[in-house]
Amino acid sequence: MVATAPGKPTISDPGLRERLYELLEQDHLPYSVGARFVRLVVAIITVDVLAAILASVPEIDAQFWWLFTAIEIAAVTAFALEYAARLWSVVGRSLRDMTPLQARLEYACSALGVIDLLAFLPSTIALAIGEKTALVLFGMLPFLKLVRYSTAMRSLLAALHAERRTLFGCVVILTGAVLLFASLLYAIEHKVQPDKFGTMPQAMWWAIVTLGTVGYGDVVPVTVLGRMVTVVAIVVGFAMIALPVAIVSTAFADEVRRRDFVVTWGMLARVPLFSHLGAAEIADIMRLLRSQTIEAGEVLVRRGDPASSMYFITAGEVEIDLPSQCVRLADGSFFGEIALLRRTSRSGTVTATRKTKLLLLDAQDFHALTERIPALGAHVRETAEARLADPLAAGGDLAAGEIAQVPHETDGGIRD
Repeated sequence: MVATAPGKPTISDPGLRERLYELLEQDHLPYSVGARFVRLVVAIITVDVLAAILASVPEIDAQFWWLFTAIEIAAVTAFALEYAARLWSVVGRSLRDMTPLQARLEYACSALGVIDLLAFLPSTIALAIGEKTALVLFGMLPFLKLVRYSTAMRSLLAALHAERRTLFGCVVILTGAVLLFASLLYAIEHKVQPDKFGTMPQAMWWAIVTLGTVGYGDVVPVTVLGRMVTVVAIVVGFAMIALPVAIVSTAFADEVRRRDFVVTWGMLARVPLFSHLGAAEIADIMRLLRSQTIEAGEVLVRRGDPASSMYFITAGEVEIDLPSQCVRLADGSFFGEIALLRRTSRSGTVTATRKTKLLLLDAQDFHALTERIPALGAHVRETAEARLADPLAAGGDLAAGEIAQVPHETDGGIRD
């Protein structure tokens, strides 16, 4: 038996699995190790896809084939190691009624697990057999991994899934239109142009191109009646295109709003002042939020200014310069909660370190809400006593609980 140093993680250490799982799946806050890992993976995907595109150009491939091969081998190795790490660490999360084998099978069979596998396995086979065409084709597959890291792509896929039945209905309608106009043109033109409209499949090709408003011009009617039907087909084609586009765009906008609602809800629920409120009360507070954007280097508030609102960071980062320390808060953090409880002064100067989007909750609006909802007002008064007993809050608008949100240290740690 080999002795190991106390506290040193080993390959069988459950804690190591949990930390690795958190790094791969959850730790994506700005400037965190997880965020740097995401940027590294995105960079590898970008370089790999670009190399596959350039490798399809014979002149470039002849000169840099060795570089493209090295990039593909490095990318395949990186994606394979990532897949193995995810497969190994997935049992590090808290499982309910699931064995390690079941947890790994659940990941391997999931959509993201299949995408992770396709990112390296087909390219590995293509490298082994030396098939360049297949290598270029499979080199595009890693792009699908961006679904894991892009909220926009996830929102689009969620919108398509939510409207799948409606979109299938559009496909059925489009198929019916293709069959209708193809049969009309076949009946009208097949004797005049047997080489273009002699069969239904040929007429269906014309119908698809016309309804899609592409109009290649390789197949066109020559009779007056055929051209009249074509005009109607073109007009119907505009509607065929607009219908699914409108459905998808509306669903995508709804999904983005739903995601923003969930994010905002999560930020509000994290505030100790609101943590015990019900769904209706938090929804009422959300209606009072106003958006504000500040540029990098812009000062949001200064120390000593009257405090009359609290802020939630939806994107970006701010630095709070307090009398005894300097901290940075990023996405999902909040500050200035004490300003809602009493009239006080700002305890620190808040400056944006990069472009930052915030949600602002004005104290006057908040107090008007507490007057309309007695239960909320009573909860605020109870919470205020405990929050204002905080030594840091006693002289300003920040409480120690807010500073404890800091997801990472800056400049080597919190400065004294």
